[in-house]
Amino acid sequence: MGGIPHDSYEPKSAPEKWIESRLPILGLMHATLTIPTPKNLNWMWIWGIVLVFCLVMQIITGIVLVMHYTPDTTLAFASIEHIMRNVNGGWAIRYIHMNGASLFFFAVYMHIFRGLYYGSYKAPREITWIIGMLIYLLMMGTAFMGYVLPWGQMSFWGATVITGLFGAIPGIGEAIQTWLLGGPAVDNATLTRFFSLHYLMPFLILGLVIVHVWAFHTTGNNNPTGVEVRRTSKKDAEADTLPFWPYFVIKDLFALVLILVVFFAIVGFMPNYLGHPDNYIEANALATPAHIVPEWYFLPFYAILRAFTGDVWIVMFTSFVTGGIIDAKFFGVLAMFGAIAVMALAPWLDTSSVRSGRYRPQFKIWFWLLCFDFVFLTWLGAQVPDDTLLKIEMATWSLIATTYWFAYFLVILPLLGVLEKPLEAPATIEEDFDAAHPIEAGDGRGPAASPAE
Repeated sequence: MGGIPHDSYEPKSAPEKWIESRLPILGLMHATLTIPTPKNLNWMWIWGIVLVFCLVMQIITGIVLVMHYTPDTTLAFASIEHIMRNVNGGWAIRYIHMNGASLFFFAVYMHIFRGLYYGSYKAPREITWIIGMLIYLLMMGTAFMGYVLPWGQMSFWGATVITGLFGAIPGIGEAIQTWLLGGPAVDNATLTRFFSLHYLMPFLILGLVIVHVWAFHTTGNNNPTGVEVRRTSKKDAEADTLPFWPYFVIKDLFALVLILVVFFAIVGFMPNYLGHPDNYIEANALATPAHIVPEWYFLPFYAILRAFTGDVWIVMFTSFVTGGIIDAKFFGVLAMFGAIAVMALAPWLDTSSVRSGRYRPQFKIWFWLLCFDFVFLTWLGAQVPDDTLLKIEMATWSLIATTYWFAYFLVILPLLGVLEKPLEAPATIEEDFDAAHPIEAGDGRGPAASPAE
């Protein structure tokens, strides 16, 4: 598939020509800023710039924090207190970094669910989607390892619980767990290697983000209609698109400013709202917290993990068939990672010929149920029932919510492609844009206006 026709970069001044002939970075910048972008993009397309900003912010604040942090079990907790109390602006840098992870995950969930609704995973963007899911997995690993670094009670016991999940893998589990920890238990070797990987992974994410952006610059951006930009001629492409600069850059920056107002209000007035108070107690291997709860962005998958207990029929059946090799703990681990895997397989599980959910009436119902299901799983993952009856009820609801998550991707999406009768999508992006902006298109109420007006 060829690229969308657009103006190529022509250096004019002598310095520009000299640079471009040796390192075509100016041409690359020009191509990035002037890339033809579907002109009917709505506000759900703002999350890309938010994610890029979050990544850069996390890297910069992380580098500053590393200058004052000591990855040693006897000094880590004290070094965090040193950053908070003695380093100039240290409290702000630490709180920005800490809450920046929450903004990062909030934006990525909005980005993912936008892609699921508008079919951004469909051909020819399958590789773009898979790269995005790899970025998400690296984000989860980076966030988990970063949560261990303050060496508070929740950091220590969270690391103990999560790394213990790998020990449930039959045969090789204990070896993998020992390799992750650097020894038989969470200790100094664990903290050192988690610190090293937490510092490395953001740069791996940055590399994948560049590939991710490169991929959709090659295939073109999706849009709310799911209709592709016409590539038959430059005139048709220009009727469907606008240059990325200034139209979408200004729009994205405006949205980013609004989001940052809320973000910095949280950093300034309620920085610990999303954290856990036990993490302000230094790690103690001899005192287990009453409730071990991960960060909010892990809660949906934590609920899925906890949903499968030894008395669930599918766990009992699987354990019986495998001779006890797959027990409840290992089944929960498989379900947790499987929940992410089925999302990554959406390009092949969705059999509908229509890309955008805007024109799929039945799909909309099931999709919004999925969104509610995700929020419900988040709430379930945060619950810490104290009595047996409540614990049974929570396990039941977690099992129901988990069942729907897998059913949506493995059953509902494939069947909808066969059973659903979609609405007719517009023939072109230009047609959709003109229908939404009748005055600009010249509908009799006023003269047609050019994009610059």
